[in-house]
Amino acid sequence: MRTRLIRAGLAALLTIGGLATSQAVTAHAADNPYERGPAPTVSSIEAARGSYAVSQTSVSSLSVSGFGGGTIYYPSSTADGTFGAIAISPGYTAYQSSIAWLGPRLASQGFVVFTIDTNTTLDQPDSRGRQLLAALDYLTQTSSVRNRIDTSRLGVMGHSMGGGGTLEAAKSRPSLQAAIPLTGWNLDKTWPEVTTPTLVVGADGDTVAPVATHSEPFYTSLPSSLDKAYLELRGATHFTPNSSNTTIAKYSISWLKRFIDNDTRYEQFLCPLPAASLTIAEYRGNCPHTS
Repeated sequence: MRTRLIRAGLAALLTIGGLATSQAVTAHAADNPYERGPAPTVSSIEAARGSYAVSQTSVSSLSVSGFGGGTIYYPSSTADGTFGAIAISPGYTAYQSSIAWLGPRLASQGFVVFTIDTNTTLDQPDSRGRQLLAALDYLTQTSSVRNRIDTSRLGVMGHSMGGGGTLEAAKSRPSLQAAIPLTGWNLDKTWPEVTTPTLVVGADGDTVAPVATHSEPFYTSLPSSLDKAYLELRGATHFTPNSSNTTIAKYSISWLKRFIDNDTRYEQFLCPLPAASLTIAEYRGNCPHTS
């Protein structure tokens, strides 16, 4: 009899424990329904590919308006529901091929990514900003993957004049959740109007858009209350973002996850601020993040 009572008590405790665990998991999911993928590690954000298999589809310039077409990269599975989305612009005289490496690398971490061509390769930053927004509108309203996207979770990236366009897009559309200009170029040096969490990436050897006259003033002009960061790559040039780069990928993934997906599991890679290293000349920012 005593043995049966002990067993019954243990069973009850296990049931209660199971319910508590289940409720905790449910509560965590309810706290942030946008988390996608397993808990991150340094190796997972530095890897060439994340946990999602990736598909892609080409978009002809003849089938769109407002930008020059491009390539959409997206998680193949729909089991996890919808994803945040990012549009990425190339720089002056460049095509989407110059930033194509970011497509599958970011998509495999759980994003829909649109690397675009611009209307002409000579388009200036303000035009590229409008084209990034036109690309997001196409992506969310018309594209074949629109049902895979959460339209409230969108971001922009760009290289050089595309980086300048990234700031223009963020200024024009405050609802964007994240912006990442990569060695950005823009004649406008001040961006106090931007309310989108912004990671400014510069390069210590940039002679086209030197950090002293571009990335640094971009960063310092952003509101002090804004979640923002400045990453200066060490031993890098203006064209470093045109090739696969672990440091750019690592911090871009962390920034996009943290602010597009509101995934605080990635806060550990951004705060405390990363220290100078063989690949980082300088990192500035405000911690902890509040968005």
